[in-house]
Amino acid sequence: MLQYTVTVEGMACSMCEAHVNEAVRRNFPAAKKVTSSHSRGQTQILSETPLDEDALRQAISATGYRVLSVQSAPYEKKGLFSRRK
Repeated sequence: MLQYTVTVEGMACSMCEAHVNEAVRRNFPAAKKVTSSHSRGQTQILSETPLDEDALRQAISATGYRVLSVQSAPYEKKGLFSRRK
């Protein structure tokens, strides 16, 4: 599982967050979870497969927002049972 953190400029409210989330879900079926925060100016995406970062930028930009950066990292579930082996 991969976690993408996208810095998005221009989100001002919860409706802006919904527009960005919908654009990601529509264009990337592999995205299992999409969460945006206008106050942080970020969108978090969890995906089982790698996403095309250029296509991700284009999908979000098409909604009228500006992507400043895209970062990806392996995702490790946090919690009580995540450290047990």
